[in-house]
Formats: sequence, C-alpha cells, structure tokens
Amino acid sequence: MISWFAGLFYLPRIYVNLAMKSNISTEYQHLLIMARKLYRFMTPWCVGAVVCGLLIPAFSFGYRAGWIHIKILCAILLIIYHFYCGLILRQFEHGQNSRSHKWYRVFNELPVFVLILAIYFVIYKPF
Repeated sequence: MISWFAGLFYLPRIYVNLAMKSNISTEYQHLLIMARKLYRFMTPWCVGAVVCGLLIPAFSFGYRAGWIHIKILCAILLIIYHFYCGLILRQFEHGQNSRSHKWYRVFNELPVFVLILAIYFVIYKPF
C-alpha cells in the first residue's frame, strides 16, 4: 500500500512539471519517461493493496461493520484516481494536455484527503 500511495502522490507531481514544459523539450521527454515508469511500477502495487484490503476483513472480522464499507469506497475512489492518472499520462504522451500546472497541483492533493478519510474510519470505526 505504501508503494502505491507513493506513486499516487508523486505521479501527479510529475504532471505539474510536464504541464509547465514544452512537449518538444528534452526535459519533457525525461519527465514523460519517469511518469511511464512510475505508473508501471505502481500499478501492481495497486492490485496488491486492493486484494489485501479486501482479504483482511474476509479472514478476520467480516464485512458487517459499516466503516468497512467506507474503507472500500475509499479504495474504489483511489482506483478510479489511479486509472485517471493513466489516462492523463496517455494525454501527455500524445501532446494533448489542456490543463495548467495549477490544476495538477490541486489534483495532486486529492488522494491525501481520501487517505485521511480511510485512516479515520479504520482507526476509530465510528459505525
């Protein structure tokens, strides 16, 4: 999970830098290579984190608690975010980015809020 989140936090940061460069520059090409490699690295960790996150309740306390449904919802949101990052990567690869670096700075913060929400429900189990 930590490796997946490291990728979720850092890949959009690369997008911030890509959005600030010309797509014909050498630096742009280097950042694009970094983004591709990071996305390929983090995708198997995404699968592992999701599988483990679903199996732990199955083998321990079950799915009856309400908080576990919120945790699963957070995981679904993060999976959507992950694959949306992949879509954005393809847009950068084809020179089709239409968003500013400021948009990517905000986009970069979204998984932090989902992580905080998931941690809250896992620790405090309010329902």
